[in-house]
Amino acid sequence: QMCIRDRVGTAQGEVLAGGSSDYHFVTLPNPGSTQPVRIWALGDSGTKDDNARSVRDAYLALSSIEQPADALLMLGDNAYTNGTDTEYQDAVFQNMYEDILRNRVLWSTQGNHDLGAYFDIFDLPIAGEAGGIASGTEDYYSVDYGNVHLICLSSQDTNLCSDPNSLMYQWLSADLLATTQPWIIAYWHHPAYTKGSHDSDNAGDSSGRMEDMRVIALPILEAGGVDLVLSGHSHSYERSMFINGHYGQSASFDTGTHVVQTGDGDPAGDGAYTKNSEDGAVYITAGSSGKISGVNQHAAMQVWLNNLGSVIIDVDNDRMDVRFLRELD
Repeated sequence: QMCIRDRVGTAQGEVLAGGSSDYHFVTLPNPGSTQPVRIWALGDSGTKDDNARSVRDAYLALSSIEQPADALLMLGDNAYTNGTDTEYQDAVFQNMYEDILRNRVLWSTQGNHDLGAYFDIFDLPIAGEAGGIASGTEDYYSVDYGNVHLICLSSQDTNLCSDPNSLMYQWLSADLLATTQPWIIAYWHHPAYTKGSHDSDNAGDSSGRMEDMRVIALPILEAGGVDLVLSGHSHSYERSMFINGHYGQSASFDTGTHVVQTGDGDPAGDGAYTKNSEDGAVYITAGSSGKISGVNQHAAMQVWLNNLGSVIIDVDNDRMDVRFLRELD
């Protein structure tokens, strides 16, 4: 890894940003390295209001006593209401996360409100330049960060997510087969399991995108060894048990069939989940980084909260710790 300090400006020599020690970035660690990695994940954070600021400030308070995140994930709906350039400036770049983004890498997935300038704003890896198999598109891609393999999928483009034979799913199968990383985290916007402001049991909700991802994407991911799946869209925090093989509606969820390991997964409670050779993953709906809209229990969920917050993911060699970080009062 290298720490690089630089500045950006115009061809005429005008400095737009940089030129001080605050402006730097660290290159990605070598794929497979076992150094600790921290990821900060935000879902539906684009409200550009005090709610989003309180979630941000909780992260900054944590970073003042612990190490800051190495990378950020945005789970979609990053800038309400239409994802215009102006909305992105207010919700992300100028008035919200500008100090953090001076020296942290950010990867995103497209939400249903990111329909304006999204693909102009982000420059996402399409040629395998950050690891994984080249996707050829910013709709979906993968990244190797240390010993973590990140997979971004598109649940917004129905041509990609609703067709089992789409190029996205063909690429996903190939990418999973090719990776040798011990940890796999996947993320997209529309959750496979939720009973929050959206209902994954309702095939008409969000034009069926949640059902498509559950029925088509999940079997491929679970067979490919995925460990953690993150989504937003539903304005709540919901965390599943360690589950496998459930692709139907919540009423069909059976603890004896679909739960890989019982318990709450908390090292201070029933104990952490231990993944050996079995398929299965933990699913998180984390769409409460800017607003909350109520939540009920989905049968697959261990935790369901109607609270603002974000997700902190720590990977240290063969251990992954995941926390829901509440907003700062």
